[in-house]
Amino acid sequence: MTDEDIGKQTPDDDRDEGKEIRDRSETNPNRKSTDRQTGADEFEDGGPPSSDRSPEPAAEGSDSDPNGQNSSADLNTNSDDSEATIPSTSVDVPDETKGSNTAAGSGSTAAGPDGFSGDLDLDDLDLDAESEGDTDGASRGLFDDLLDGEPIFESKEVLRPSYTPHELPHREEQINNMATILVTALRGDTPSNILIYGKTGTGKTASAKFVSEELETTSQKYEVPCEVEYINCEVTDTQYRVLAQLANKFIDKNETYIETQLEELEEIRDRAVDSSPTLEGTDFDSVDAIEDRIDTLESDLEEFDPVPMTGWPTDRVYSTFFDAVDYHERVVVIMLDEIDKLVEKSGDDTLYNLSRMNSELENSRVSIMGISNDLKFTDFLDPRVKSSLGEEEIVFPPYDATQLRDILQHRAETAFKPEILSEDVIPLCAAFAAQEHGDARRALDLLRTAGELAERDRTETVEEKHVRKAQEKIELDRVVEVVRTLPTQSKLVLYATILLEKNGVHNINTGEVFNIYKRLCEEIDADVLTQRRVTDLISELDMLGIVNAIVVSKGRYGRTKEINLSVPQEETEAVLLSDSRIGEVEDAQPFVQARFDN
Repeated sequence: MTDEDIGKQTPDDDRDEGKEIRDRSETNPNRKSTDRQTGADEFEDGGPPSSDRSPEPAAEGSDSDPNGQNSSADLNTNSDDSEATIPSTSVDVPDETKGSNTAAGSGSTAAGPDGFSGDLDLDDLDLDAESEGDTDGASRGLFDDLLDGEPIFESKEVLRPSYTPHELPHREEQINNMATILVTALRGDTPSNILIYGKTGTGKTASAKFVSEELETTSQKYEVPCEVEYINCEVTDTQYRVLAQLANKFIDKNETYIETQLEELEEIRDRAVDSSPTLEGTDFDSVDAIEDRIDTLESDLEEFDPVPMTGWPTDRVYSTFFDAVDYHERVVVIMLDEIDKLVEKSGDDTLYNLSRMNSELENSRVSIMGISNDLKFTDFLDPRVKSSLGEEEIVFPPYDATQLRDILQHRAETAFKPEILSEDVIPLCAAFAAQEHGDARRALDLLRTAGELAERDRTETVEEKHVRKAQEKIELDRVVEVVRTLPTQSKLVLYATILLEKNGVHNINTGEVFNIYKRLCEEIDADVLTQRRVTDLISELDMLGIVNAIVVSKGRYGRTKEINLSVPQEETEAVLLSDSRIGEVEDAQPFVQARFDN
């Protein structure tokens, strides 16, 4: 029977073929053993063998037909007893079988009710089998390898500054003071304005947000309309943006309020149509009165016009904000974080308007809660604003090492999986942060970064070495950001200082820096500032912690500043050279040689 005849055979032909094979097997015992062995190999990974196949093992070395006559009929030797078909996808063709077919020169197998395709190429099957393993290897990408390690964090967000915990250790006094002032809002009265002072990382914002959330929750409990709106003035730093953002927030709330009112009124109206007594206990004496109120609310809803972030006159923005706040009865607390940034950029007009608006409001009341890192920012306020704004003041002192340890321990219990931190991790993070003026934010950053470094190293615990690496990384990141954002003139002064220090000059004085600074300015065609102005720039770099400048008296020769770098030299130089203008200086070495020139 040719390959073409096999491809065209019918189910009946297949039964006859199977019968013919059995007949041949009875006369040739060796052939029968070979056929059975072939079938066993074919079903190694796939479908079940026929029930009447002998479980006896085949003779060794008889896994292929000596005459090279393997065909699909060999896989269906019991086809006269069952109509079961064998899907091609469940068959794994052994190498020995493929070798037999190749030797016989048959490039295809039979097609019929046994499920095999007539144009199935055994060579293709071999390629597919090999590529399956290759696919598994290729499918493992960058993130698959990284995900193999066990995570050490339960909730990393707990260690971020934006997280507001349910408990704030060592800030109970300040929280109670804020609550005592704001409780007036729950009675429907206007709370006093509050100014909160404290250095960075002392828990000001976290405490204020905690109290605000408690205030809103309690107001809902007692059904008192009280709302708190948070504005970060470091981001929203102009009068227009502050008023526009507040106006849009209250417009959104008013729309929600109106939609809720409409749903309730429509429900009352529908009931009243069927039964007039349903109006008892309501503010309406007829269905027409309800309809009038619905029309009024729908008209108000259409009139609300969101404020764009640019384009309107400031007076119009303020008017829109005023109308939105006063739409219905409520007490509003406006929290202005980094309030000194707003005053620094836009003056005190915003604070003046906000602090005076209660005298014009009819339905609502507004209170201001200002948060500042600058203890002296009120010195620049108008006396009228200062008197009305600073009615209550709350100071947040820095944390000490013991308090920072308690804060970290409290957060770590939620942030990390059990027994991940070694005993010295939290005390070391607290000690490093205590050196930074008791900055809890710095302590949390250290702990989170140490955990991230340990996770990247695929270690099971966070250890002291990870904290020290985190300290170096955070310091470097801070330096890079500060240096990158410096003005060009400050960068030139700093670059001059680095060049001197690279060449072994110690206790660098202002005159030496100025001489090299002049050469650098000439090289990149920049304006040359006076030596007095360069001295001021050095003082600014000292304030940022980039250099350490000490005033030294030279007796009758006057006074000068001795300057030393306070940041890593190579990394800082790399950041400076990334500036396109400073990067134009090809060789600054000759400038250093002439540092004592006038």
